[in-house]
Amino acid sequence: MTVACKEPVKPRLGSTQSAAAILGKPGYTAISFGGYRHSSRDTVPTIAELKEDLAILQAMGIKVLRTYNTQEFGETANLLEAIKQMKDADPTFEMYVMLGAWINCKDAFSANPDHTQENLETNKAEIDTAVSMANAYPDIVKVIAVGNEAMVHWAASYYVEPGIILKWVNYLRQLRDDKKLPADTWITSSDNFASWGGGDSSYLKPALDSLIQAVDYISLHTYPFHDSHYSPAYWHVPASERSLSATQQINAAMQRAAMYAKKQYQSVQAYLQRIGVSKPIHIGETGWASVDTHLYGSAGSKAADEYKQKLYYDHMRSWTDSAGIACFFFEAFDEPWKDAGNINGAENHFGLININNEAKYALWSLVDKGIFKKLTRNGRPISKTFGGDTVALMQTVLPPAAHQ
Repeated sequence: MTVACKEPVKPRLGSTQSAAAILGKPGYTAISFGGYRHSSRDTVPTIAELKEDLAILQAMGIKVLRTYNTQEFGETANLLEAIKQMKDADPTFEMYVMLGAWINCKDAFSANPDHTQENLETNKAEIDTAVSMANAYPDIVKVIAVGNEAMVHWAASYYVEPGIILKWVNYLRQLRDDKKLPADTWITSSDNFASWGGGDSSYLKPALDSLIQAVDYISLHTYPFHDSHYSPAYWHVPASERSLSATQQINAAMQRAAMYAKKQYQSVQAYLQRIGVSKPIHIGETGWASVDTHLYGSAGSKAADEYKQKLYYDHMRSWTDSAGIACFFFEAFDEPWKDAGNINGAENHFGLININNEAKYALWSLVDKGIFKKLTRNGRPISKTFGGDTVALMQTVLPPAAHQ
């Protein structure tokens, strides 16, 4: 299908590492990033604020960031400029971006979304801007992801059929072939494991197989955290573990959570093998919330706390690093706009650093090593949650319920 888009900006020279050279490679740790500090995205982080965030991420060893929108909100434009300015000031500064272009169906977020059609105007604007950004910052933008969880059926207010994603992926591939996009830019879509053939048969369509053939790699999402409520069989304490201490039960549950994520990854591997495709599969998103008062809190699955977040983070980093898989852990910083009506909602608390500039338990060891010394966020130093008191932290930690 031909897509009428404005003429892309011509690429500038100066590209450094390619996507193939950084994704899943030692020394190129990835993370999902949003720098919003307020309860609305109307307040866009400034370049100065984003430079604070980038310095913190650099100290953590992060070198690849994932973003979600291009033109609807102003953060990504500021982020790319902040990275450029830091590179200009310090040639040793290295940071790359997996640039997300948000994709919606027709009448998205209305009472009657049409999943067979797309919102062409906004989708076109997202793709146009992604192309312009990749051309303006070829040394920074290394991946363009068409859509975020844009095909999974539980995204009921906005998802599209895979043929729509395929159209835009093919459009970007053609621009790349025509040298209107940097040659080393990889193109993908970032979606739930089920959307990539690892789930039920409702997803298995010819357009999906064509999309898998078209992308440069698969960007897969897996969330055992959410399934501790929606599919809790893996999460509940089995009879064989009921004699263990609470901490031992928690540790065992988190081992199962990591294995659950690995099995979802393997289910997509199996589908690619089934259709005769061999290409990289990286984890575009996975994470664990540290706070919740509803489905994942003390009255729900009891999954949300900093201890479990650290265990999941460590398990996932260990597995993906050893397997050569990029893992964009969700996410660097808490973002209070995600559930503005409930300050303690889980969606606000997936970050490894909270809105009060406190490193959560997963990062306490980095605070101890002094890597954040002299660094600030919102002008304030990075400290530890719970004042570094492990006993106080563990008082918030509950084991999962036993199998019924």
